[in-house]
Amino acid sequence: MRDVVILGSTGSIGVQALEVIASNPSLFRVVGISSAGSNPELVIAQAKQFKVSHVGVVSNADVVRTALPGVTVMDGANASTEIAAINCDVVVNGITGSIGLGPTLAALDAGNTLALANKESLVAGGDLVMSRAREHQIIPVDSEHSAIFQSALAGKKSEIKKIVLTASGGAFRDRSNLDGITVEDALKHPTWSMGAVVTINSATLVNKGLEIIEAHYLFGLPYSDIEAVIHPQSVVHSLVEFNDGSTIAQASPPNMKGAIAYAMNWPDRLNKSTAPIDWSIPHTWSFAPINAKQFPSIDLARHCGEVGGGLPAIFNAANEVAVAAFISKKLEFKSIVGVIAGVVADLEKDSPKTPRDLSDVSALEDDARTRAQAHLLRLAP
Repeated sequence: MRDVVILGSTGSIGVQALEVIASNPSLFRVVGISSAGSNPELVIAQAKQFKVSHVGVVSNADVVRTALPGVTVMDGANASTEIAAINCDVVVNGITGSIGLGPTLAALDAGNTLALANKESLVAGGDLVMSRAREHQIIPVDSEHSAIFQSALAGKKSEIKKIVLTASGGAFRDRSNLDGITVEDALKHPTWSMGAVVTINSATLVNKGLEIIEAHYLFGLPYSDIEAVIHPQSVVHSLVEFNDGSTIAQASPPNMKGAIAYAMNWPDRLNKSTAPIDWSIPHTWSFAPINAKQFPSIDLARHCGEVGGGLPAIFNAANEVAVAAFISKKLEFKSIVGVIAGVVADLEKDSPKTPRDLSDVSALEDDARTRAQAHLLRLAP
């Protein structure tokens, strides 16, 4: 029996992680959950269903406490960080955004195994995170990084020539004119069902840029050995090329439960965690290089990663502001990456070489968000 903490329990990753646990009650026990608190009814229902002893919420704590007598309810901005520090076997970090960095560090410092879906932890604070993690303490949940983690087991790290991340291409992979795109348009992902921010990041391919930076930290490879390609079917989740010319891939239908279950139950696989590929019907899998002109976010993210220091955190924070503005209908879709690029250009020169701690990262993000808001004002009609 593994004791599990779920951070971001009401989000896409959190809900699916709880579904995996519900299907395997003899293997997992939920000891803590956290959420922003904007959906207190769901938090309460989850806590009751899984008989959770600890709950963390940023808001609506009084509502949650009243409904859950006997449950320890932590509230405020650090609620997820406090929940992540509970002694357990696995912490699933399914929080969206760099707000997940603090809980990531807390889970690692507590000695918990971290099933990491919060890629922004590594983008914003990769050096901090990896300096605290022992070997195999972080098991990736992102489908691409889970695929690399699994495929890399086919050889030695010294034998890896490069890794190749796959990208669906998002909602507009076949559209060259990005004028007039609505939020509703951007949320119509062709293959994946994800949260709003991740879906929009997929449409701009910012998500793939973040994943390139994440892969650099997780697998200790130079950026020159990390590639990304368009794979519209989203069945091959990533590939590892070895020095003998062999390429090993991990393939499964586009469903996050397989990667979630693999991370929570590592090093053992969980029986029937996701449906297998149906080999009784024909399949066509295609791969194509990413058009840098159509998706400039990839080269921009790679540049930020190669420069390093605080620049990846600046890239991510600017994107968070731009995406929020687009969702609020205050920014055109086609201007999202332009805002990010503008903020990166503004702050690159003064970006520190290595953020020393969480407060350094927070200061960088605050500067980036302030600068992004200034760019939004200039773009306002």
